[in-house]
Amino acid sequence: KQLNQPCCSLSHWFSLPSQNAMNLPPDKARLLRQYDNEKKWELICDQERFQVKNPPHTYIQKLKGYLDPAVTRKKFRRRVQESTQVLRELEISLRTNHIGWVREFLNEENKGLDVLVEYLSFAQYAVTFDFESLENNVENSMDKSKPWSRSIEDLHRGSNLPSPYGFNMVMSHPHAVNEIALSLNNKNPRTKALVLELLAAVCLVRGGHEIILSAFDNFKEVCGEKQRFEKLMEHFRNEDNNIDFMVACMQFINIVVHSVEDMNFRVHLQYEFTKLGLDEYLDKLKHTESDKLQVQIQAYLDNVFDVGALLEDAETKNAALERVEELEENISHLSEKLQDTENEAMAKIVELEKQLMQRNKELDVVREIYKDANTQVHTLRKMVKEKEEAIQRQSTLEKKIHELEKQGTIKIQKKGDGDISILPVGVASGTLPSGSDATSGTSPIPPPPPPPPPPPPPPLPAPPLPGTASPTVVFNSGLAAVKIKKPIKTKFRMPVFNWVALKPNQINGTVFNEIDDERILEDLNVDEFEEIFKTKAQGPAIDLTSSKQKITQKGSNKVTLLEANRAKNLAITLRKAGKTADEICKAIQVFDLKTLPVDFVECLMRFLPTENEVKVLRLYERERKPLENLSDEDRFMMQFSKIERLMQKMTIMAFIGNFAESIQMLTPQLHAVIAASVSIKSSQKLKKILEIILALGNYMNSSKRGAVYGFKLQSLDLLLDTKSTDRKQTLLHYISNVVKEKYQQVALFYNELHYVEKAAAVSLENVLLDVKELQRGLDLTKREYTMHDHNTMLKEFIHNNEGKLKKLQDDAKIAQDAFDEAVKYFGENPKTTPPSVFFPIFVRFVKAYKQAEEENELRKKQEQALMEKLLEQESPSHKTKRQQQELIAELRRRQVKDNRHVYEGKDGAIEDIITVLKTVPFTARTAKRGSRFFCEPVLTEEFHY
Repeated sequence: KQLNQPCCSLSHWFSLPSQNAMNLPPDKARLLRQYDNEKKWELICDQERFQVKNPPHTYIQKLKGYLDPAVTRKKFRRRVQESTQVLRELEISLRTNHIGWVREFLNEENKGLDVLVEYLSFAQYAVTFDFESLENNVENSMDKSKPWSRSIEDLHRGSNLPSPYGFNMVMSHPHAVNEIALSLNNKNPRTKALVLELLAAVCLVRGGHEIILSAFDNFKEVCGEKQRFEKLMEHFRNEDNNIDFMVACMQFINIVVHSVEDMNFRVHLQYEFTKLGLDEYLDKLKHTESDKLQVQIQAYLDNVFDVGALLEDAETKNAALERVEELEENISHLSEKLQDTENEAMAKIVELEKQLMQRNKELDVVREIYKDANTQVHTLRKMVKEKEEAIQRQSTLEKKIHELEKQGTIKIQKKGDGDISILPVGVASGTLPSGSDATSGTSPIPPPPPPPPPPPPPPLPAPPLPGTASPTVVFNSGLAAVKIKKPIKTKFRMPVFNWVALKPNQINGTVFNEIDDERILEDLNVDEFEEIFKTKAQGPAIDLTSSKQKITQKGSNKVTLLEANRAKNLAITLRKAGKTADEICKAIQVFDLKTLPVDFVECLMRFLPTENEVKVLRLYERERKPLENLSDEDRFMMQFSKIERLMQKMTIMAFIGNFAESIQMLTPQLHAVIAASVSIKSSQKLKKILEIILALGNYMNSSKRGAVYGFKLQSLDLLLDTKSTDRKQTLLHYISNVVKEKYQQVALFYNELHYVEKAAAVSLENVLLDVKELQRGLDLTKREYTMHDHNTMLKEFIHNNEGKLKKLQDDAKIAQDAFDEAVKYFGENPKTTPPSVFFPIFVRFVKAYKQAEEENELRKKQEQALMEKLLEQESPSHKTKRQQQELIAELRRRQVKDNRHVYEGKDGAIEDIITVLKTVPFTARTAKRGSRFFCEPVLTEEFHY
């Protein structure tokens, strides 16, 4: 019947006390208050409909009335039926009534929990008393076990309240859990299964395991067991016809044994069941047809600790650790060997690069010679041709003259000097005058004409006709003509790629002069590019001298001329050498580095006598004071200061001692710069990548900033800042995709860039300064040798190492030239772009490009998995299996969050645990055997607590 809806009732029901009585969480109470009146009234009607009207004391009185042991058997059977109905109603009340009703049931006045426990104890006693009838009539035995089972369910409900109140009362009750455990004596398999499920759940609650073991200790004492769990194992063996009970029993054994964290205690519990014959019985059950029982048995076996195997694993682990240590040592040696091999390979590469550069220079010279020779040959051929033409004209002229002579038109007269003269016919027939008059009329054959002057240079090309070709810009200083790029019109507004562009007059001789980005745009799907990247909406320093304190002289009879701290430090240095002053000074005189290690020489250089110290020492000597009165440090300094050219000799010794190490340190750095510079400059694949970047950048910027001819290398870092419309990928990710799909041949461009990371760590300026310092040190050594040409040590050093330094200087020159060429090739300035700036750009770009490749691959796999998942969801046959897998995965995720595999005793914990245990079997966190030493446990479809 529908109830009326007065507003006063609504305000009463939804007042704060009423909501507290409902025991709602704050978020649920807040949501409840937001409902409209109609929804609120529906909730009130539902609440009224499900509430049981009887107060708690009604059920308590009825239960107390059934506790009379003096009733007859006939009345007892009737009371069993009545008590079953009462307990069913009590169960419904505990489940559905508000928290206030439950608290009233459990308060000090009613003591509902004590009554339930007392009734459970009485029911057990009564059933035991009526044991014979139970055995003779199975049906009656089932009926009489109903109140027993119902009492356990009521205790279950009381312990599973939506707050810790009821649970804590059950757990703290001195007999509640004991009586539940004693219920295993019941003949009803369903009741025993319910008991074991409840006890297993209690085991997993914090503090519950100790209570369960205590209950079974009580069970042993009450039932007269020789060993704990003896009756449980007996029931497990005898109830082989009831699978549900066997599953519950196997689950309880698994949890009670393996839910403890103390490994020793766990092995002890495991051995208790082993002595009761569990292992042999499980071996018989391994071929059981029940999947549920098989899963529980397998879960127990997976959790079993084999101490012998663990000991063997521990020994194996020690052997493995020794092997690991040995392998690590081998790896260390191999790493050193690899480093040496890499340095050797790099030296060979640099040597080949140097030879290649030398051959290229020689080739350039040969090309110049060939060009000059080709020009001369062309000139000579032209002269020969002109000569042949002159001879041909002369021959033609002579033929013409002979023809005229035959015709009688002219007559040829030969002179004494071999020349000929042509006379007209009339003159030839008359008398010839003597002397020069006769020859005045003659006409000698004209000589061949001189060769024509060389042709003028070709004129500049004519400007193109309108609409026939792109216009060009011609720059001064002999630069090549650059084609003017037309702006690109895009369908959508594109984000701006904030690169640093090169000016048109800066690209001559760079990589950008050799690439054509407009050709790239013809290959790309620019519509897709636009769709992806279109814009959305359209302290003061401490004075150390102030802290110095004077040191008193150790001996009153010793005179100290040196400053106290300086003398003290000198004494420490001399003690480290273990040599006398004479030995030290003699070794310095002859540059003996075998007697004085280079480390000691460098330390001693800090104590070179100052000008003031030399004056004090000489004054003391001139005054003829006894040297014995001086301290050991002063006597050493007196002798030390008398060495000729002391500073030069100490510097030479330090130079000689450190020369080999300096060469070994500088050579790989120079080789790295050479190899990296040449590989970057000669990489055709890298050039193609830059061409693609230039094309896409111009496509994005053309409509706003106009097309550019090149860009600064620092623009490569900005590829990650330009993101697509959905912000899921960057321009670099898109470029990586484009390269993989359309330019697969250049996808591994970074494999052509050798030793770039090593070159990035090189300070070329400092390396070149170090090379100059080595040259100055060698020059100083040579000058010293000219003064002491008898010193064989200096002679051998100069002879053995002069060539090494020359080779290092050549490498330094090549490194500088190769680096400068590479930097200029990419449009940068070598003066403002050192290797520490130039090479890291490529290191970062390669790293980001590889990461973009990986992320693209991962994104494709995720999209493919999502597509497969969607297709699988459309298939009804896989729907059930998928839901089960998702449930198991969710349960695993919940448990992984907490390292301790126990529940807190609150918020319906028992109900949650029982629900979970019915879904997946219990698996201990620690893997069985010794696999935990070597690998992670294999995740199966079992649940980890």
